[in-house]
Amino acid sequence: MGPRRRGDPMIGAIADDFTGATDVAVAFRRSGLRVAIVFGDQRDVALPESDVVVVALKSRTVDPSEAVRQSLEAAAWLEARGASQFYFKYCSTFDSRAEGNIGPVSDALMDALGATRAVFAPSSPEHLRTQYMGHLFVDRQLLSDSPMRHHPLTPMTNSFIPDVLAAQTTRSVGLIDHRTVRRGSTEIAAELSSLQDGGHPYVVVDAVTDDDLAEIGRAVASDRLVTGAAGLAGGLGAAIARRIGRAEQAPGEGDPVGAVTAAALAGSCSARTLEQVARMSATHPSLRLDAVQTPDPERLSADALRWYDAQSPGDAPLIYSSLPPEDLRRTQEILGSERASSILETAMGLIARGLVERGVRRLVVAGGETSGAVVTALGIRGGVIGDEAAPGVPWIYTTDSRSLALLLKSGNFGDPELLTTAVEGRRHG
Repeated sequence: MGPRRRGDPMIGAIADDFTGATDVAVAFRRSGLRVAIVFGDQRDVALPESDVVVVALKSRTVDPSEAVRQSLEAAAWLEARGASQFYFKYCSTFDSRAEGNIGPVSDALMDALGATRAVFAPSSPEHLRTQYMGHLFVDRQLLSDSPMRHHPLTPMTNSFIPDVLAAQTTRSVGLIDHRTVRRGSTEIAAELSSLQDGGHPYVVVDAVTDDDLAEIGRAVASDRLVTGAAGLAGGLGAAIARRIGRAEQAPGEGDPVGAVTAAALAGSCSARTLEQVARMSATHPSLRLDAVQTPDPERLSADALRWYDAQSPGDAPLIYSSLPPEDLRRTQEILGSERASSILETAMGLIARGLVERGVRRLVVAGGETSGAVVTALGIRGGVIGDEAAPGVPWIYTTDSRSLALLLKSGNFGDPELLTTAVEGRRHG
């Protein structure tokens, strides 16, 4: 694979949480594109030569105006460094509160970039997220019947994505259903143009398979702004890679960190993370953070680090705040949703900092908000994408002097053994 040629397009991707950023980075990398990732503040970050630069924000659940500000700053930074096409990445379950932030951020990016239309495709079949006739499914369940209806910050109670998006924007929202998608990219492109001419600049597009996403990717390969989950990023990346002669997958980075002290931190309350926590707790030392009993993040983290200090060296422990729905509701009733989240995220960041100070060099983190808190607390600015421990869950090797290995796992990703195999340095999935 040769270097990026002058005139080749650079894609600037903006992800609304840190685990989503790693997921979309992997999707582009699989296509054969060179991918760099930057966390949070982009100032003074040195970039390697890249076809795609992913900026990881922590904007999914902040105030919409703050999400817009962060996203516009990232877009301007990316454009100044050569990005000509932009990808706004959100979760494959279209996670959003009633007022945003997917709609407001998309509106702002459309205006700032001078885009005339944007597709919305949350499908990610690899992760059993598919959309049919506008309705988003999680495996066999409608989104509104899935465990996502209990999400503590972004409960998803409506599965019809055109309506979810329409509630967050004044732009008109159209739908391209699967009957058109299965006829291929030419028909999709024609329908996109027709809907745009008819006054629908936003178009939600069905996808049931990766082949569907590949066809959508071809149809929007020249669009200024594209939005979706990692699935469509893979389809778009494949179209761009063919255009510029990068048809093979980018090589892995190996594991420059090697055999080092490891630990896992879990904050997600998703059903899959709860399974992973249960499996790891059966074989490794584990500690649950209780924000009701200790509603002070400094005390909570100090207690956790004292507990860690009492474990046997090299034990690779698990520290978690993940709760099943009934216990989560009780915690939120006592503390309030935002206060509970703030206490636990702050504590997780402090714990991560303390673990690294104690020599931990391999951190496995479950949950988007938890990952954001950990990366921010450690002051990590970016890194290189390594091999995947599970589909959509790559190792990230930091480029600063500490040489950390990070696995930032979205709540629902990975099989039940992922936390355990990751801390033990084994590949799984």
